[in-house]
Amino acid sequence: MINSLSFQIHGGADHGGGPAESLGDVLAVFDNISILGSGDLFSILMPGIASMENIHPLLVHFPIALLSVFFVLDLIGTLAKKQQWRGIASAFLYIGTLAAVFTVIAGFMAADTVAHGENVHAIMEKHEDLGMAILSLATALSAWRLKHKGLFQGYVNGVFLTLSALLCVLMILGADLGGLMVYRYGVAVKAVPVTVSAHDHQHADDHQLIESIVEPIHEHTHSQDHSH
Repeated sequence: MINSLSFQIHGGADHGGGPAESLGDVLAVFDNISILGSGDLFSILMPGIASMENIHPLLVHFPIALLSVFFVLDLIGTLAKKQQWRGIASAFLYIGTLAAVFTVIAGFMAADTVAHGENVHAIMEKHEDLGMAILSLATALSAWRLKHKGLFQGYVNGVFLTLSALLCVLMILGADLGGLMVYRYGVAVKAVPVTVSAHDHQHADDHQLIESIVEPIHEHTHSQDHSH
């Protein structure tokens, strides 16, 4: 038994395997990371972000998500008469407005740096106008909310919810124009030629799943055969 344990710990003699080799592989990974520069390491860990020309597409998701949740919670809190829900909604409004500030700034920087043709310029300007409208309305709603501490009632609350719904509509329109520029006109997209005319993702995923299950079992069986 002792010989068997020693055999496994020290890596399975000439055939590899065992905890010692696994530990060596882990140390080799950290050793490779240590010799990489910060830029190279970031490109390896975050290849999608590293390949982006600007961070506007990354930031834009935050105000959309936060301000949408704000409206839903505020509406439910009003209908259910849950003041606590409306208090939570206020937090989403404030954070979403702050996120919108950074998103708009990044958007203007992107407009000045990303190459685009005349057919996209008009769309981009409308997208910018919608972004500014969203930021202005979110800021106004935040200031209004802070001034009255979220204690809206009756007609005033109806106006506030209507403006909040308008905010969501503006975000949808802005996101639509952003998608139009990317997916139809390929703004800031590095196109990759498609070499295969058709590809069945479902069958490919199933094949990879089967391989991920079968291959470790096969390797383990092969290692045990050599051990014996």
